[in-house]
Amino acid sequence: MKVTMYTDGAARGNPNGPGGYGTILQYVDSKGQVHTREYSAGYEKTTNNRMEMMAVIAGLEALNRPCEVDVYSDSQYVVNAFNQHWIEGWKKRGWKRSGNKPVLNMDLWQRMLKAMEPHQVRFHWVKGHAGHPENERCDFLATSAADGTDLLIDENLK
Repeated sequence: MKVTMYTDGAARGNPNGPGGYGTILQYVDSKGQVHTREYSAGYEKTTNNRMEMMAVIAGLEALNRPCEVDVYSDSQYVVNAFNQHWIEGWKKRGWKRSGNKPVLNMDLWQRMLKAMEPHQVRFHWVKGHAGHPENERCDFLATSAADGTDLLIDENLK
């Protein structure tokens, strides 16, 4: 099955303010009907990058069978990690970046890689706040979650 995923993350007072993510999954069934599912959640304290990552993770973890997934994100951090092969370098260096510094958000990178395992995933960058309908919807979902109640705790926030 082919799935198109749109994602966005938001953080108020980045870093360490409230934040949220929004994810849209779209697929076409065997009858040609388009199906759309939306996911979002808010966190008490987090960062924008962590929410951008959680948006992708939430979408991938929602899939219940192997899929071809096209991920559209306005996060160059997420997209470049795969398209510019940063991930491979980090893994080869034992999750270290240049200067032998630890990779930030390693817990979420590892969770994302695990969530990607059964799928074929391609990442595409889209300009944020540029009128792209699904990106704008994800932004709304993310900011609404960040501004909501019953916020989750980002246990691995450093």
